[in-house]
Amino acid sequence: MSTSTSLAAAERATPVRTATVPRHYGRYLYLAINIAILIFLLAPIAIVVVFALNPTPFIQFPPVGVSLRWFEKFFASRDFMHALWFSLEVAVLTTLSATLLGASAALALARGNLPGTRLIVATMLSPLMLPAILTGLALFQTYVLLDVGRPTWGLVAGHTLVTLPYVVRTTLAVLHNFDTRLEEAAQNLGASPLRTFFEVTLPLIKPGVLAGAIFAFIVSFDQFPVSLFLVSPGNETLPVTLFNYLKFDLDGTIGAASVVSILLAFVVVIGLDRTVGLRSYVKL
Repeated sequence: MSTSTSLAAAERATPVRTATVPRHYGRYLYLAINIAILIFLLAPIAIVVVFALNPTPFIQFPPVGVSLRWFEKFFASRDFMHALWFSLEVAVLTTLSATLLGASAALALARGNLPGTRLIVATMLSPLMLPAILTGLALFQTYVLLDVGRPTWGLVAGHTLVTLPYVVRTTLAVLHNFDTRLEEAAQNLGASPLRTFFEVTLPLIKPGVLAGAIFAFIVSFDQFPVSLFLVSPGNETLPVTLFNYLKFDLDGTIGAASVVSILLAFVVVIGLDRTVGLRSYVKL
């Protein structure tokens, strides 16, 4: 009796060991998941680059060699070059208009104490929730009813509509943590409201404005659904020209054009970093 009692007491005293996963296994799992996500995101870019450099007129892996013939064909094509420059023109105009309107709207929403601010913000961000093809179709029908045709300014207006939410959102994010006492101090020292804006407010919200401008440029340059409804014959953007090219042919020229678009996005970001210094605002 005493023996069984002691054994039961010993069992109760002995801690029950549960299976635990070592901490370094969790780190390896986290690292593996991140590597898998990076591969998933970068694999299409790698395939496009291989397709652009492959000398054969079809996708072949492993590639049989390296050739720049498709890049030569792309830059020698009058249609592609016109579409590239036209896309750049539309993207620049869209970036300027979206940045000006978006930053102004964000300031008004953050500082104006407007009634129904949340409803206004939701309305301005609604193009992000609607399919872009519906936006393009609605704008096309509106232009038909107004009998204005499909001018370049109409295309820029359509791109501005779909890129405006990016500028508004990034600028509002910076203004959310903005210390208004800095503006009050500048005005107490005799600075006019205009001088306060350009020397105090604008430098501090610059990271959000520039981030929105970068998004606006890239989204406008690669915009296809809206452009498909609003371009006119002879003035087609690069995505629409690529779409029409795919109807009749499929070769490495498509890959070369895609690589040019990817490199252009990198050039825009690096150029802004070199001229404005985006990394100096990372902490903001």
